[in-house]
Amino acid sequence: MDDNLETVKELINKTDNIYALTGAGISTNAGLPDFRGPKGIYRLKNYDADKIFDIKYFSINPEYFYNFIKDFINLTDKIEPTFTHRFLYKLEKSKKLKGIITQNIDMLHEKAGSRNIINIHGSIKDWFCVECGKDYDLIDIKDKIVSSKIPECELCGGLIRPNIVFYGESVQNYDLAVKWVSNADLLLVIGTSLNVYPASFLPSITKGKVVIVNKGEISVSHLGKFIVINEDIDEFFKKLDENLILEGNYD
Repeated sequence: MDDNLETVKELINKTDNIYALTGAGISTNAGLPDFRGPKGIYRLKNYDADKIFDIKYFSINPEYFYNFIKDFINLTDKIEPTFTHRFLYKLEKSKKLKGIITQNIDMLHEKAGSRNIINIHGSIKDWFCVECGKDYDLIDIKDKIVSSKIPECELCGGLIRPNIVFYGESVQNYDLAVKWVSNADLLLVIGTSLNVYPASFLPSITKGKVVIVNKGEISVSHLGKFIVINEDIDEFFKKLDENLILEGNYD
C-alpha cells in the first residue's frame, strides 16, 4: 500500500466527522463529461458556456438554454452513480460521513442513496416559475423538455427554469456549507480542480485534514498543507475500500 493510501485509510478509520466536497470529476467515470474539457458537455453541440448560464441571455433567448438542458437531462437519465458516489454513500451509512457538498447538478449522489447533501449550484430536480415563483419537480415538466418544448407555468404562463445557479447568482446554502467544513475533522475533496469560487475557498477554512483526489489540474495554493492524490478517482477509492472495514453496503 502506498503512503498516501495508508494515510487516508488511517484518517478515515480514526474519525467519525467527515465531510466531502465534490465536483464534475466524480461523475466522468459514469459517462457524464465534465463541462469545459475537450470532450466536455459544452462541446456536445458546440454550446457557448457564457450564454448557457447567463441569466440575461436566458431572458432574451431561453430556447438556447432549454436545448442544452434537454441534452443534459437525456445524458443523466442514461447513467448510474460511479464507484466513488457509492463509496460516499457507504461512508454515510457507516455514520462516518456527515454530509456532502457538491458543485454538481446531476443528482448522482441522490441516485447513489446519499441523503445529507448541499447542492450549492442547485440541481435539475427542482424548478420554479420565474414570474410567480410556483415550484415544480422535474417529473412534472420533463416530457415538455425532452420534446423540445419550453415549459410554461400552469398558473401564469411564465417560464419555468431549474433551481440551478446561473452566472452572477449566489450559490445555495453556502453558510451551511461553511459551517460543515469549518467543523470537519476530515474533508474529502473529490473531482474538482478548485478553480470555481466560492467552492474553491472551502478547503482553506477547515480545522481538520484535507485530502484532495482528482485526475488532472488542481488549482490550490499551499498544496503542502493538503494530501493530494492525482489519479483516477474510482481506482483510488476502490483501493481504499479494499483496505477499510466499514458497516453498510452500497450494492
